[in-house]
Formats: sequence, structure tokens, C-alpha cells
Amino acid sequence: MRKVGIIGYGTIGEDVVRSILQGEAGLIQLTAILVRDKSKFDGLRSEAYVITDNEDELFNQSPDIVVECAGHEAVRKYGEKALLHGADLLVVSVGAFADEALLQLLKGTAARCGRKIIIPSAAIGGLDRIAAGSLGPMEEVTLITRKPTKAWYGTLVERQINLDELTEPYCAFEGVARDSARLFPESVNVSAALSLAGVGFDQTKVKVYVDPHISHNTHEIEARGKFGQIRLQIQNTPSSRNPKTGYIVAMSVTKTLRDMTSSFVIGI
Repeated sequence: MRKVGIIGYGTIGEDVVRSILQGEAGLIQLTAILVRDKSKFDGLRSEAYVITDNEDELFNQSPDIVVECAGHEAVRKYGEKALLHGADLLVVSVGAFADEALLQLLKGTAARCGRKIIIPSAAIGGLDRIAAGSLGPMEEVTLITRKPTKAWYGTLVERQINLDELTEPYCAFEGVARDSARLFPESVNVSAALSLAGVGFDQTKVKVYVDPHISHNTHEIEARGKFGQIRLQIQNTPSSRNPKTGYIVAMSVTKTLRDMTSSFVIGI
């Protein structure tokens, strides 16, 4: 049995917690959930785990794994501390690693502490093949992300166009993954995961579309190299509570946790 602490109890964190408590994450024991204001969660009190807004209380539970589900700032604020406290760090908001200094800091800390930083596939697929293919020369990796209009409210896109009047697909971004991850921290973490698996943030090409004609979050990946070629299209069902993310993200985190205690693992 491995002890787990969760940072963040939004859409993803709540779904991960539910999966753990239902036994879907394997031999995993939930010990603590770190939130911004614990007074908002008085109805969730449990003798089995702690709900706290004090980071020290989370780490005092001595978790073996800390799962970040709270955004880029949470990676910056708690990532190093989790590793220094002897926990593996599972990162959902992988776009935070577009900050090269942060990436190198946490990788160095993990190496010194003998711990792991784990990036789940989350909303994207094919990372196992991309990561394997990166061991040989890789010529190109591209990502095209399309999300319905409702996924872009509250983002930078609202300052670019009137979402309510959009009738045709709109290209909100074209460039490299380092910039897309910074500009859309809640919406394009997939570009960061793809970059880390493949050719890096500054070589991974990205296009981001607002598409009023679709109802699913769609990611199209193409990569070429010594390994051959991959073309992959993924359609994720948006969460009813937060259309910026999909149900598959929490499912991927749950599967990753299950693999950490399982004697039979598929898809590494």
C-alpha cells in the first residue's frame, strides 16, 4: 500500500480522489488533500484522510506520492518540497515545465533525492511511442488542438475574439510548444507533455483552434523519425464541470497510480 497526497480539489482532483476511494487506483491509500481554503470543504471531513490548506500538514502525512492537480503555480510552489520530503511527484499541469529553470530544478532535486517525476498521458495519447522514437533521430513532431467554444471562456482567447459570435474555426495560436504552454496553462498542457516525450519545447510545432462546430476536445499528433511515422487523432469528452479538461485526465492519473503498485503493467 502506498500513501498518496493530492494537491488541488478542482475537477481533476475530485475525480482522482473519487477513483482512489472506490479502489480503482489499486493499492493506494489517500492520506491528505491540500486545498486553498479548507472551510469550503467542511462537508468532506473524513477520519481516513486530512483535508487541509496547510502544506506542512499534507507533507506531515509522509506521502509516498504527491499528485499535483492544481495548476502551474502549484508545481512551482510545491514540486521541490514534495521531492525533498521523499515523495514521487505526479504532475498534471505539465505546462509549468515550459519554464526551463523550473524543469531543471525539479529534475535535479529528484535525482539527488532518489525520487521520480511522473508525467501521465492525461489528455493525449501516443506518448510511449513518441518517447521511444525520440531515442533515434526524430525529424518532426506537430500537434493540432481543437476545442469547442465553451472551453475558451475565461482564457486569453476571450481577448482576441468574441466567442459568442464565432461561426467558423479560429486559429488562436500557431508556433512552438513553449509558447503555447505558457499562453494556455489550462488548455494546452498536452503540448508540454508531447514536447518532453519527443523533440523538446522549441522544436514541437503547435496550432490551437477554437472550433464552434465540434463538441469534443480534439488533438491531432503527427511525428516522423527513424522509428517510422505516427498519425494519431484523439477526441476527449469534456468534463461537464470544466470544459477546459476531459474525463480522461483523471482516468489517466488513476491508471498511473494503479501501475505504481501493480505486478502487471501495460503501456509504458
